[in-house]
Amino acid sequence: MSERVILLVEDNPSDEELTLRALKKSNILNRVVVVRDGAEALDWLFRQNAYAERSQDEVAQVVLLDLKLPKIDGLGVLRAIRADPRTKLMPVVVLTSSIQEQDVVASYGFGANSYVRKPVDFTQFVDAVRQLGLYWLVINQPVPT
Repeated sequence: MSERVILLVEDNPSDEELTLRALKKSNILNRVVVVRDGAEALDWLFRQNAYAERSQDEVAQVVLLDLKLPKIDGLGVLRAIRADPRTKLMPVVVLTSSIQEQDVVASYGFGANSYVRKPVDFTQFVDAVRQLGLYWLVINQPVPT
């Protein structure tokens, strides 16, 4: 049986902490794997470099992807996910502070399943993460592995 984890791709330590606190406060019990740049995200997803020994049974049920990342930006990560048959159906939620219309259009154009702006207010952020978790981890039927 595969372990369904949440892959959080976030380079900002404050946003990472807020997201983890919001998930915990929302009683989302899935393990969260945090990677801090686009290259590390791809390494984790494709079990290469530092993650070459990662178990095949550890599968991201959903990727929470920031756009503004070092090394490879979020859109580059999204393109790579959609280009590979192993990950092309994996749910990807862009979770970003960007309010740029072109980021929304590009995210959906490259295959994002959802685009969520990070609310500034912590209570609103917790509610947004709770709703994300409820939908992607409970309601949504994942692709069989």
